[in-house]
Amino acid sequence: MITEQATRSAEIRAKVGHPVIDSDGHMIEFEPDVLDYIKQVGGAGMVDGYLSAIAGSRLFGWDYVTQEERLDKRIARSPWWGAPTKNTLDRATATLPRLLYERLDEFGIDYAILFPSVGMTATYPKDRDVRRAVCRGYNTYYAQMYGEYSSRLTAAAIIPMQTPEEAIEELEYAVNVLGLKVIFMQAYVRRPIPAVLRESPQAARWAFWLDTYGIDSAYDYDPVWEKCLELKVAPCFHTGATGWGSHNSISTYCYNHIGNFATAGEAVCKSLFMGGVTRRFPGLKFGFLEGGVGWACNLYADLIGHWEKRNINALEDLNPANLDRSLYVDLFKRYGGKMAEKLDQLGKDPLGLGAGAGMNEEMLEDPPMKDEWIHCRIERPEDIRKLFVESFYFGCEADDPMNAWAFNDRVNRFGAKLRAIFSSDISHWDVPDMAAVVEEAYELVEDGLITEEDFKAFVFTNPVEFFSGVNPDFFKGTVVDGEAETVIQGAAQRHCS
Repeated sequence: MITEQATRSAEIRAKVGHPVIDSDGHMIEFEPDVLDYIKQVGGAGMVDGYLSAIAGSRLFGWDYVTQEERLDKRIARSPWWGAPTKNTLDRATATLPRLLYERLDEFGIDYAILFPSVGMTATYPKDRDVRRAVCRGYNTYYAQMYGEYSSRLTAAAIIPMQTPEEAIEELEYAVNVLGLKVIFMQAYVRRPIPAVLRESPQAARWAFWLDTYGIDSAYDYDPVWEKCLELKVAPCFHTGATGWGSHNSISTYCYNHIGNFATAGEAVCKSLFMGGVTRRFPGLKFGFLEGGVGWACNLYADLIGHWEKRNINALEDLNPANLDRSLYVDLFKRYGGKMAEKLDQLGKDPLGLGAGAGMNEEMLEDPPMKDEWIHCRIERPEDIRKLFVESFYFGCEADDPMNAWAFNDRVNRFGAKLRAIFSSDISHWDVPDMAAVVEEAYELVEDGLITEEDFKAFVFTNPVEFFSGVNPDFFKGTVVDGEAETVIQGAAQRHCS
């Protein structure tokens, strides 16, 4: 062991008496090895194509141009100084699997799932062949580097999502050939707007729409979700929103970073829900990582509130045909003064929000155009609890006080506790001390904001149910095998009842 001194995190782990599972730690890949794997997969040209894609990307392009070009093209400032360096031991731990493996007890962590750092750029190449080779190279690297330590560590495979076929191809290779059992998917694919591409192709780089695989997608992604069930892997989304919306400052990375994982997570989560994916695939679990759970609590409440006011039956309260126009005109004549003289200028919808604003009423004869919840098949608001709460899990960093909201069943509708999962984010700049993350997470218990049972759900029960929900054997052969099996059996009994 590198260190013998007990840490506060290790003491907490011993005190609580149950395992701690880190659902989203990070490794920092050793780039020379990664590039060698990419070269082995596709040749030196693929490496060159990959490096060029990074330099030209919206996320890292800022580093490769002048300040004048940044102003001219409004290029968002890239992440910089992204890993702690003052603690040299931690910095090395981020890259060396054996060192991380040996230090987990010091961190108070029994088992850790590791997601990419540099590998987040693997899906950047626009060229399909380069992208496939890069993802394959990274995944081979992860399998080779971390396979030996599978009793306590597992690394996530990178799955490109540009098309269902591309995703399925890498899913099958990563799981069946490389033996990886966790997957990382980008939360969205940027796609060009056809009219812009046709009329102003040079502007297409800046004019894009976000394909989030559920509503309005360019493809039917159901075959991908079917393949995930077949291969027993839970989709994990771990992508930021830098470069779009309110995350596009050319000078301040912090401005771009704050809330950017939540923004991207909400986009894909909302799309999957309203696209009926959780209705069609009730056995599949989806994870949204590093964005916390505050946005999810808000989204859960918003979905219920919007359905209650705009479901197919409630819409009749808004139907312009229901307006008593005689009474409306009479009231204007009695109380409107000169406004009454212009009533004939109003459209059929007095508020200008429906047909009077230009809506083609024939469109409403198409059921999906009128019933925006048709894919979810919701009959009562309580249905949303099942479709949302049981399918979605939310990665939360240790120092986020909003984690407590997930467990507040007095605030969350229908007594829901959202499935927050402990996600350390070790190796990145917001974790200056790897040995302190469990200690930070436990502060919510010490401050009286969550209970010991909530903490157990956060760091153990919820992670077990997430990863074993599609793969009951996920924890077989790991150091938490026995304790995890107890949770799995309990979940199975609740499901049967």
